[in-house]
Amino acid sequence: MKYIVILCDGMADEPLEELNGKTPMEVAHTPNLDRLAKSSEIGMVQTVPDGMAPGSDTANLSVIGYDPKEYYTGRSPLEALSVGVDMSPTDISFRCNFVTLSEEESAYEDKRILDHSAGEISTEDASILMEALVQGIRRAGYEFHLGTSYRHLLIHQYGSIVQLTPPHDILTQRIGEYLPQDTVLRQMMEESYKILNDHPLNQERREKGLNPANSVWFWGAGTTPSLTSFQEKYEKKAAMISAVDLLKGIAVGAGIDNIQVEGANGGLHTNYVGKAEAAVDALAVDGYDFVYVHIEAPDEMGHQGNVEHKIQAIEKIDEYVIGTIIGELEDIRMDFRVMVLPDHPTPICKRTHTTDSVPYLLYDSRKKMDGKEIYSEKTGAETGIFEKEGYRLLSHLFEMDL
Repeated sequence: MKYIVILCDGMADEPLEELNGKTPMEVAHTPNLDRLAKSSEIGMVQTVPDGMAPGSDTANLSVIGYDPKEYYTGRSPLEALSVGVDMSPTDISFRCNFVTLSEEESAYEDKRILDHSAGEISTEDASILMEALVQGIRRAGYEFHLGTSYRHLLIHQYGSIVQLTPPHDILTQRIGEYLPQDTVLRQMMEESYKILNDHPLNQERREKGLNPANSVWFWGAGTTPSLTSFQEKYEKKAAMISAVDLLKGIAVGAGIDNIQVEGANGGLHTNYVGKAEAAVDALAVDGYDFVYVHIEAPDEMGHQGNVEHKIQAIEKIDEYVIGTIIGELEDIRMDFRVMVLPDHPTPICKRTHTTDSVPYLLYDSRKKMDGKEIYSEKTGAETGIFEKEGYRLLSHLFEMDL
């Protein structure tokens, strides 16, 4: 028996007036999910524990089977594992986003965050801007590390945890009341705008109609994490397929192998088929028992407030990821269980994460269950099946009775 989780980041949503009271999941054309739904267990799961922030960090820890209340030490340290930063116990890691701020206000604190990802800036462009940033605001005890796209790191030696706001939570808002109380962090953010706003690369980006990456934004502070080995915990040889440093970092911490897929970029136009084929190869050729396939696109489209593109992301996942994985595993007559779910909702109307429970679909190739006509937030709630402790759901995938 082989096991797959297909994690559709931020896919769950809320009913939208422009969709006649339906959600993107309900409107999207998803024939593969619809076929599975009719023979699957469908329910709801609370991936974010009460009292914790609804981030992809806490939510994915839950889905991968780790209780966030026990294992979570901050988002950025998990990404540091992916980048290969060797943190000491006294280090504090911060996420360092490249963001787009409004330019018309003279005072930094009066500016607004227009885009938390600077137009999903490429890693190539980000590396050029990071070099200029390091040269301009280098300080003893602070080290910048290049990550992927807009997601980078700042390590503070002998630092302390400070409360910071994720940029995607305050889109279009005045940033003044959300700036760090820490003087050095705030100074570096203000100086980054002076360095980056008129940088030649950002001038080129404007000419191309792209958002400039004209400031950094620090958030997600934490200390070095310690995760129990996935192999020891679940007795499964596991692989992670993701373009996002957070997920890769969780994998590193848990001893899960990361599989790199060319063209996987965490955006709407990622290499969906490549991810799916890598998952099938991992299970059918390379001897893995469990594969976690993470797709970031629905979450990014939710943050952008783009309902059309969020629907497209869901449809691409259905056609190119779910269709490919299920079709190829059925063709080779392999017994498998697959679970499809979001980590958290990223509603179009809010453009950020919420703590609401999410629907899950669990399909077993050897057992046809009484399911629903479609898989959605509504049908998940209708079944009455609810798992409050999200980290227990993975054990259910592995141990479900036939």
